Amino acid sequence: MIDVTCALIRNEDDEILIVRRGENSDHPLKWEFPGGKTEAGESAEECIIREIREELSIDIVICGKLRHVEFDYGIKQIRLIPFVCDTLDEMPLLSEHTEFRWITRDKLLLPDYSGADRIVAELYLDYSGTSTSDPPAQDSAGEAPAVSDEELQAMVNHILRLGEVDWLATSAVENRAVFLKLLEYSFAADKRLAFRSSWILTKICDKNPELIYPHLPSVIDTLEDIDNESVLRSFLRIISLSDLQRINPRHHGMLAELSFRYLRSSETAIAVKAYAMEILYRLTLIYPELAYELIATLKVLLEDSSAGISARGQAILKKLSSLPTDQGSSQK
Repeated sequence: MIDVTCALIRNEDDEILIVRRGENSDHPLKWEFPGGKTEAGESAEECIIREIREELSIDIVICGKLRHVEFDYGIKQIRLIPFVCDTLDEMPLLSEHTEFRWITRDKLLLPDYSGADRIVAELYLDYSGTSTSDPPAQDSAGEAPAVSDEELQAMVNHILRLGEVDWLATSAVENRAVFLKLLEYSFAADKRLAFRSSWILTKICDKNPELIYPHLPSVIDTLEDIDNESVLRSFLRIISLSDLQRINPRHHGMLAELSFRYLRSSETAIAVKAYAMEILYRLTLIYPELAYELIATLKVLLEDSSAGISARGQAILKKLSSLPTDQGSSQK
Protein backbone atom coordinates (compact mmCIF):
# COMPACT_ATOMS: atom_id res chain seq x y z
CA MET A 1 0.00 0.00 0.00
CA ILE A 2 1.49 3.32 -1.12
CA ASP A 3 0.76 6.42 0.96
CA VAL A 4 -0.19 9.35 -1.27
CA THR A 5 -1.37 12.81 -0.22
CA CYS A 6 -3.65 15.18 -2.10
CA ALA A 7 -4.90 18.71 -1.50
CA LEU A 8 -8.34 20.21 -2.01
CA ILE A 9 -7.07 23.75 -2.41
CA ARG A 10 -9.60 26.57 -2.00
CA ASN A 11 -9.16 30.08 -3.34
CA GLU A 12 -10.69 33.30 -2.02
CA ASP A 13 -13.96 32.52 -3.85
CA ASP A 14 -14.19 29.09 -2.20
CA GLU A 15 -13.50 27.34 -5.51
CA ILE A 16 -11.48 24.11 -5.57
CA LEU A 17 -8.37 23.55 -7.70
CA ILE A 18 -8.29 20.44 -9.88
CA VAL A 19 -5.53 19.44 -12.30
CA ARG A 20 -5.44 17.16 -15.34
CA ARG A 21 -2.95 14.39 -16.06
CA GLY A 22 -1.19 14.06 -19.41
CA GLU A 23 -1.80 11.39 -22.04
CA ASN A 24 1.24 9.32 -21.03
CA SER A 25 0.53 9.21 -17.29
CA ASP A 26 -0.83 6.31 -15.21
CA HIS A 27 -4.32 7.82 -15.50
CA PRO A 28 -4.30 9.57 -18.88
CA LEU A 29 -6.37 12.74 -19.15
CA LYS A 30 -8.04 12.13 -15.80
CA TRP A 31 -8.67 15.00 -13.40
CA GLU A 32 -7.35 14.83 -9.84
CA PHE A 33 -6.48 16.82 -6.76
CA PRO A 34 -2.76 17.69 -6.75
CA GLY A 35 -0.35 15.90 -4.43
CA GLY A 36 2.06 12.99 -4.38
CA LYS A 37 3.75 10.13 -2.53
CA THR A 38 5.22 10.58 0.91
CA GLU A 39 8.97 10.22 1.22
CA ALA A 40 10.81 8.22 3.90
CA GLY A 41 10.60 9.93 7.30
CA GLU A 42 8.16 12.56 6.00
CA SER A 43 4.79 13.24 7.60
CA ALA A 44 1.71 13.51 5.43
CA GLU A 45 1.46 17.23 6.28
CA GLU A 46 5.07 17.86 5.26
CA CYS A 47 4.53 15.86 2.09
CA ILE A 48 1.51 17.78 0.82
CA ILE A 49 3.13 21.17 1.42
CA ARG A 50 6.29 20.04 -0.43
CA GLU A 51 4.38 18.42 -3.30
CA ILE A 52 2.18 21.45 -3.93
CA ARG A 53 5.19 23.74 -3.91
CA GLU A 54 7.05 21.46 -6.35
CA GLU A 55 4.10 20.73 -8.66
CA LEU A 56 2.35 24.09 -8.68
CA SER A 57 4.79 26.67 -7.21
CA ILE A 58 2.20 27.91 -4.74
CA ASP A 59 1.97 28.00 -0.96
CA ILE A 60 -0.87 26.45 0.99
CA VAL A 61 -2.10 26.44 4.56
CA ILE A 62 -3.67 23.21 5.82
CA CYS A 63 -7.12 23.89 7.26
CA GLY A 64 -8.53 20.39 7.64
CA LYS A 65 -8.19 16.72 6.81
CA LEU A 66 -10.59 14.16 5.34
CA ARG A 67 -10.54 10.44 6.07
CA HIS A 68 -8.09 8.51 3.94
CA VAL A 69 -9.23 6.51 0.91
CA GLU A 70 -7.81 3.08 0.06
CA PHE A 71 -8.08 2.24 -3.61
CA ASP A 72 -6.87 -0.62 -5.80
CA TYR A 73 -5.97 0.47 -9.33
CA GLY A 74 -4.82 -3.02 -10.28
CA ILE A 75 -1.28 -1.89 -11.05
CA LYS A 76 -0.98 -0.38 -7.57
CA GLN A 77 -2.80 0.02 -4.28
CA ILE A 78 -2.80 3.44 -2.64
CA ARG A 79 -3.88 5.05 0.59
CA LEU A 80 -4.90 8.57 -0.43
CA ILE A 81 -4.70 11.12 2.40
CA PRO A 82 -6.72 14.26 1.54
CA PHE A 83 -6.10 17.68 3.09
CA VAL A 84 -8.36 20.71 2.83
CA CYS A 85 -6.17 23.76 2.22
CA ASP A 86 -6.37 27.48 1.54
CA THR A 87 -4.14 29.54 -0.72
CA LEU A 88 -3.69 33.15 -1.77
CA ASP A 89 -2.33 32.06 -5.16
CA GLU A 90 -4.80 31.52 -7.97
CA MET A 91 -2.34 30.96 -10.80
CA PRO A 92 -0.33 27.74 -10.38
CA LEU A 93 2.67 26.97 -12.55
CA LEU A 94 2.10 23.44 -13.83
CA SER A 95 5.13 21.15 -13.89
CA GLU A 96 3.49 17.70 -14.03
CA HIS A 97 -0.03 18.35 -15.31
CA THR A 98 -1.41 19.70 -18.58
CA GLU A 99 -4.31 21.82 -17.34
CA PHE A 100 -5.82 23.30 -14.21
CA ARG A 101 -9.28 24.54 -13.35
CA TRP A 102 -10.95 26.27 -10.42
CA ILE A 103 -14.33 24.64 -9.85
CA THR A 104 -17.26 25.57 -7.65
CA ARG A 105 -18.52 23.18 -4.99
CA ASP A 106 -21.78 22.46 -6.82
CA LYS A 107 -19.87 21.25 -9.90
CA LEU A 108 -17.19 19.30 -8.05
CA LEU A 109 -18.49 15.87 -9.13
CA LEU A 110 -18.71 16.70 -12.85
CA PRO A 111 -15.08 16.16 -14.01
CA ASP A 112 -13.78 12.73 -15.07
CA TYR A 113 -11.62 11.86 -12.03
CA SER A 114 -9.35 8.92 -11.39
CA GLY A 115 -10.99 6.44 -9.00
CA ALA A 116 -9.67 7.54 -5.61
CA ASP A 117 -10.05 11.24 -6.39
CA ARG A 118 -13.73 10.74 -7.24
CA ILE A 119 -14.26 9.39 -3.72
CA VAL A 120 -12.34 12.32 -2.23
CA ALA A 121 -14.59 14.76 -4.10
CA GLU A 122 -17.63 13.05 -2.59
CA LEU A 123 -16.09 13.17 0.87
CA TYR A 124 -15.42 16.90 0.53
CA LEU A 125 -19.08 17.60 -0.18
CA ASP A 126 -19.83 16.21 3.29
CA TYR A 127 -17.02 18.20 4.88
CA SER A 128 -18.20 20.91 7.28
CA GLY A 129 -14.84 22.53 7.98
CA THR A 130 -15.30 22.25 11.72
CA SER A 131 -12.42 21.30 13.92
CA THR A 132 -12.34 18.01 15.78
CA SER A 133 -10.61 19.82 18.63
CA ASP A 134 -12.01 22.86 20.38
CA PRO A 135 -10.25 26.24 20.18
CA PRO A 136 -8.94 27.68 23.45
CA ALA A 137 -11.74 28.38 25.89
CA GLN A 138 -13.05 31.91 26.35
CA ASP A 139 -13.33 33.55 29.73
CA SER A 140 -16.61 34.47 31.39
CA ALA A 141 -16.74 37.81 29.56
CA GLY A 142 -16.54 36.02 26.22
CA GLU A 143 -13.06 37.32 25.44
CA ALA A 144 -10.15 35.25 24.15
CA PRO A 145 -7.72 34.33 26.93
CA ALA A 146 -4.31 35.93 27.07
CA VAL A 147 -1.58 33.77 25.59
CA SER A 148 2.16 34.00 26.00
CA ASP A 149 4.51 34.77 23.13
CA GLU A 150 5.65 31.15 23.10
CA GLU A 151 2.07 29.84 23.10
CA LEU A 152 1.03 32.17 20.29
CA GLN A 153 3.96 31.15 18.08
CA ALA A 154 3.22 27.48 18.70
CA MET A 155 -0.43 28.07 17.84
CA VAL A 156 0.44 29.82 14.57
CA ASN A 157 2.91 27.10 13.58
CA HIS A 158 0.55 24.21 14.25
CA ILE A 159 -2.80 25.46 13.00
CA LEU A 160 -4.34 22.68 10.94
CA ARG A 161 -8.01 23.58 10.81
CA LEU A 162 -10.03 26.50 9.55
CA GLY A 163 -11.85 26.87 12.88
CA GLU A 164 -8.54 27.53 14.59
CA VAL A 165 -7.62 30.12 11.95
CA ASP A 166 -10.95 31.88 12.43
CA TRP A 167 -10.54 31.85 16.22
CA LEU A 168 -7.07 33.36 16.00
CA ALA A 169 -8.22 35.99 13.50
CA THR A 170 -11.13 36.92 15.78
CA SER A 171 -8.76 37.11 18.74
CA ALA A 172 -6.51 39.50 16.84
CA VAL A 173 -9.47 41.76 16.05
CA GLU A 174 -10.51 41.81 19.69
CA ASN A 175 -6.99 42.02 21.12
CA ARG A 176 -4.66 44.50 19.41
CA ALA A 177 -1.65 42.87 21.10
CA VAL A 178 -2.31 39.63 19.17
CA PHE A 179 -2.53 41.60 15.92
CA LEU A 180 0.78 43.35 16.62
CA LYS A 181 2.46 40.05 17.46
CA LEU A 182 1.29 38.49 14.20
CA LEU A 183 2.65 41.50 12.34
CA GLU A 184 5.96 41.10 14.16
CA TYR A 185 6.10 37.36 13.42
CA SER A 186 5.56 38.10 9.72
CA PHE A 187 9.14 39.39 9.61
CA ALA A 188 10.63 36.50 11.60
CA ALA A 189 13.63 34.56 10.35
CA ASP A 190 11.55 31.40 10.79
CA LYS A 191 9.95 31.29 7.33
CA ARG A 192 7.14 28.95 8.35
CA LEU A 193 6.15 31.21 11.25
CA ALA A 194 6.46 34.31 9.05
CA PHE A 195 4.30 32.93 6.25
CA ARG A 196 1.58 31.59 8.51
CA SER A 197 1.47 34.84 10.49
CA SER A 198 1.22 36.99 7.36
CA TRP A 199 -1.43 34.66 5.94
CA ILE A 200 -3.52 34.99 9.11
CA LEU A 201 -3.11 38.77 8.82
CA THR A 202 -4.79 38.64 5.41
CA LYS A 203 -7.76 36.89 7.02
CA ILE A 204 -7.85 39.53 9.77
CA CYS A 205 -7.73 42.38 7.25
CA ASP A 206 -10.56 40.78 5.29
CA LYS A 207 -12.70 40.94 8.42
CA ASN A 208 -11.47 44.28 9.76
CA PRO A 209 -9.38 46.25 7.24
CA GLU A 210 -9.15 49.27 9.55
CA LEU A 211 -6.59 47.47 11.69
CA ILE A 212 -3.87 47.56 9.04
CA TYR A 213 -3.96 51.25 8.05
CA PRO A 214 -1.77 52.57 10.90
CA HIS A 215 0.85 49.97 9.91
CA LEU A 216 0.73 50.18 6.12
CA PRO A 217 3.54 52.77 5.87
CA SER A 218 5.97 50.59 7.83
CA VAL A 219 4.94 47.52 5.81
CA ILE A 220 5.56 49.36 2.54
CA ASP A 221 8.92 50.59 3.82
CA THR A 222 10.03 46.97 4.34
CA LEU A 223 8.66 45.38 1.14
CA GLU A 224 11.92 45.66 -0.75
CA ASP A 225 13.81 43.83 2.00
CA ILE A 226 11.40 40.90 2.37
CA ASP A 227 13.16 37.74 1.17
CA ASN A 228 10.25 35.43 2.01
CA GLU A 229 8.17 35.29 -1.15
CA SER A 230 5.14 33.91 0.69
CA VAL A 231 5.12 36.85 3.10
CA LEU A 232 5.55 39.28 0.20
CA ARG A 233 2.48 37.83 -1.49
CA SER A 234 0.44 38.19 1.69
CA PHE A 235 1.39 41.83 2.17
CA LEU A 236 0.86 42.72 -1.49
CA ARG A 237 -2.60 41.17 -1.33
CA ILE A 238 -3.44 43.27 1.74
CA ILE A 239 -2.15 46.42 0.02
CA SER A 240 -4.00 45.64 -3.22
CA LEU A 241 -7.29 45.57 -1.27
CA SER A 242 -6.57 48.74 0.73
CA ASP A 243 -7.65 52.32 0.09
CA LEU A 244 -4.33 53.75 -1.08
CA GLN A 245 -5.55 57.32 -0.77
CA ARG A 246 -5.23 56.90 2.98
CA ILE A 247 -1.45 56.62 2.88
CA ASN A 248 1.26 59.22 2.32
CA PRO A 249 2.09 60.12 -1.33
CA ARG A 250 5.72 59.21 -0.62
CA HIS A 251 4.60 55.61 -0.20
CA HIS A 252 2.60 55.84 -3.42
CA GLY A 253 5.86 56.44 -5.24
CA MET A 254 7.56 53.54 -3.50
CA LEU A 255 4.68 51.21 -4.33
CA ALA A 256 4.63 52.28 -7.98
CA GLU A 257 8.38 51.77 -8.38
CA LEU A 258 8.34 48.35 -6.72
CA SER A 259 5.24 47.18 -8.58
CA PHE A 260 6.65 48.11 -11.98
CA ARG A 261 9.85 46.31 -11.02
CA TYR A 262 7.90 43.17 -10.12
CA LEU A 263 6.05 43.25 -13.44
CA ARG A 264 9.20 43.69 -15.51
CA SER A 265 11.29 41.03 -13.80
CA SER A 266 11.30 37.52 -15.29
CA GLU A 267 12.04 36.13 -11.83
CA THR A 268 8.91 37.50 -10.16
CA ALA A 269 6.32 34.91 -9.07
CA ILE A 270 2.97 34.97 -10.87
CA ALA A 271 0.98 35.88 -7.76
CA VAL A 272 3.31 38.80 -7.00
CA LYS A 273 2.81 40.12 -10.54
CA ALA A 274 -0.95 39.78 -10.20
CA TYR A 275 -1.06 41.83 -7.00
CA ALA A 276 1.38 44.35 -8.48
CA MET A 277 -1.01 44.90 -11.41
CA GLU A 278 -3.90 45.61 -9.07
CA ILE A 279 -1.83 47.98 -6.93
CA LEU A 280 -0.73 49.92 -10.01
CA TYR A 281 -4.31 50.11 -11.26
CA ARG A 282 -5.41 51.56 -7.93
CA LEU A 283 -2.56 54.06 -8.06
CA THR A 284 -3.67 55.03 -11.57
CA LEU A 285 -7.03 56.05 -10.12
CA ILE A 286 -5.10 58.56 -8.00
CA TYR A 287 -2.46 59.48 -10.58
CA PRO A 288 -3.93 59.25 -14.11
CA GLU A 289 -0.51 59.96 -15.64
CA LEU A 290 0.59 56.45 -14.61
CA ALA A 291 -1.86 54.88 -17.04
CA TYR A 292 0.33 55.10 -20.14
CA GLU A 293 3.30 53.42 -18.43
CA LEU A 294 1.07 50.72 -16.95
CA ILE A 295 -0.61 49.98 -20.28
CA ALA A 296 2.73 49.81 -22.08
CA THR A 297 4.19 47.54 -19.41
CA LEU A 298 1.20 45.20 -19.48
CA LYS A 299 1.25 44.92 -23.27
CA VAL A 300 4.90 43.86 -23.19
CA LEU A 301 4.19 41.43 -20.34
CA LEU A 302 1.26 39.82 -22.15
CA GLU A 303 3.35 39.03 -25.22
CA ASP A 304 4.94 36.09 -23.41
CA SER A 305 3.07 35.13 -20.28
CA SER A 306 1.04 32.30 -18.76
CA ALA A 307 -2.72 32.04 -19.21
CA GLY A 308 -3.30 33.22 -15.65
CA ILE A 309 -1.20 36.36 -15.99
CA SER A 310 -2.64 37.04 -19.44
CA ALA A 311 -6.19 36.90 -18.11
CA ARG A 312 -5.36 39.15 -15.17
CA GLY A 313 -3.52 41.63 -17.39
CA GLN A 314 -6.37 41.77 -19.91
CA ALA A 315 -8.79 42.45 -17.06
CA ILE A 316 -6.68 45.38 -15.86
CA LEU A 317 -6.43 46.75 -19.43
CA LYS A 318 -10.20 46.53 -19.75
CA LYS A 319 -10.70 48.43 -16.51
CA LEU A 320 -8.25 51.10 -17.67
CA SER A 321 -10.05 51.49 -21.00
CA SER A 322 -13.35 52.13 -19.24
CA LEU A 323 -12.05 54.99 -17.08
CA PRO A 324 -13.68 58.35 -17.91
CA THR A 325 -10.32 60.10 -18.10
CA ASP A 326 -7.32 60.33 -20.41
CA GLN A 327 -6.04 56.95 -19.14
CA GLY A 328 -8.39 55.05 -21.40
CA SER A 329 -7.45 57.02 -24.50
CA SER A 330 -3.79 56.20 -23.93
CA GLN A 331 -4.40 52.76 -25.45
CA LYS A 332 -5.41 54.20 -28.79
